[in-house]
Amino acid sequence: MNRVEFRKRIMAENDAAAADLQTRFEQSGTLVVDVVSSPGSGKTSLLEATARKLGGEQRLSVIVGDIATQLDAERLHAAGLQAHQIVTGGACHLDARMVTDALEAQPLLPAEILFLENVGNLVCPASYALGEDFKVVLLSVTEGDDKPFKYPAIFSRAAVTVITKIDLMPYVRFDLERATNQILSLNPDARIIATSTYTGEGLAEWCRFLMERRSAKVPVPA
Repeated sequence: MNRVEFRKRIMAENDAAAADLQTRFEQSGTLVVDVVSSPGSGKTSLLEATARKLGGEQRLSVIVGDIATQLDAERLHAAGLQAHQIVTGGACHLDARMVTDALEAQPLLPAEILFLENVGNLVCPASYALGEDFKVVLLSVTEGDDKPFKYPAIFSRAAVTVITKIDLMPYVRFDLERATNQILSLNPDARIIATSTYTGEGLAEWCRFLMERRSAKVPVPA
């Protein structure tokens, strides 16, 4: 089996497992959000802030993918989310099998919203379906405004781009208009939300978006 055939087999197996997950999530009416970013963009901080705003009203769970440590899951559990850590041991992304195993290992469902905090990487997670309703990509102002064109796959596939750490804009070179234009040229339907977990700016809009998508999802009988 050559490399191309091997990759096709891996992707086919992942897509089959993702389809099973999607059916499971549809039957439970759970909104599933795959959260993708480079390391340090603020995925965990955004989910902590989301838990503070929505945790009293909604049942929130999260599956966290990291190459090592349980640190992010511990933070999110402390913030009030039901959290399960996947330590990939080197793998640069979550796959559908990992998500399936996590759901078997810990009772994260039922939940209104299940977040999949992917491994910090803008490349590999773009290609792997996890049964999610949509992908969210985070772009920190500290990373620069050229990231969308450098990593077009994830920015073209993500339904939402959350621009993070906007409280730092006075101190870094980041052109919000330039970044926005790049994102919309890759995905004209993308929703763009600028946020700061430090000041709270944009978090209400982010949570409203989640609740709109959650309200539109109706459980499908098995």
